[in-house]
Amino acid sequence: MCGREHSVADDTPRDYDRHYTKLLPGPLRIREGYDTDRGQVTRFFVQLEYRRAGAWEPVVRCDHDSEGSAEVTHDVTEEGIHVDVYRDGEKAAAEQVTGPQPANTAFDTAEDHLAKNLQRYVNRYERWHGINSDP
Repeated sequence: MCGREHSVADDTPRDYDRHYTKLLPGPLRIREGYDTDRGQVTRFFVQLEYRRAGAWEPVVRCDHDSEGSAEVTHDVTEEGIHVDVYRDGEKAAAEQVTGPQPANTAFDTAEDHLAKNLQRYVNRYERWHGINSDP
């Protein structure tokens, strides 16, 4: 995101105005961060992570930064929401979710999309990495 170098698997949130981590059942968590200017979201990320071999790995990520490098982030006001899909710690694909929309709306949409599709993303990640999730 935003010209500042960052690994998506980093445990340390980048310098966002607000950031938090929500632990989910099992080896899962969601990390989010966002900046605002006069009540408007200027950049954000929403990332699902999986704890494997003692480290948190990205599963999927939605982000927005209108001033960032196109190689690192997306401008949802021009491109819409993309979900970056990770395999073996590297971006393997990008899935289009919506058309262009305001950043405030996109942040909510990204959170909703992740919540609705969480199990699908986890199932694919576990299949790709040979993880048997059955008890």
